[in-house]
Amino acid sequence: MPCGSFTGFKLLAGRGPGVKITISSVGDVETDLRSEFTSQGVNQTLHRVYLQVKCSVNILTPFDNISREIQNQVLLMENVIVGTIPNTYYHLEGMNNSSDVLEVME
Repeated sequence: MPCGSFTGFKLLAGRGPGVKITISSVGDVETDLRSEFTSQGVNQTLHRVYLQVKCSVNILTPFDNISREIQNQVLLMENVIVGTIPNTYYHLEGMNNSSDVLEVME
């Protein structure tokens, strides 16, 4: 790393003789599988499986210790589950009386 980068001045950043620095990283990873089901129409369901990754990282340098936590979600699988389609389908939302429903069905 150039010596001018340690001064904090933008004009000197990246200039000067090189200084050898060793950086070590220490951390751990937690993973969790998540499953999600959503409706995809008449008798169809969308099934998704996610991998939830949570990583805690500590970067050790001669001048500072930096701790960060990173989270990400990765889609592993997506599948549409298709069921049998019924012969009839009634969307009865908004019907208040059972007599109204029977009139529609007849």
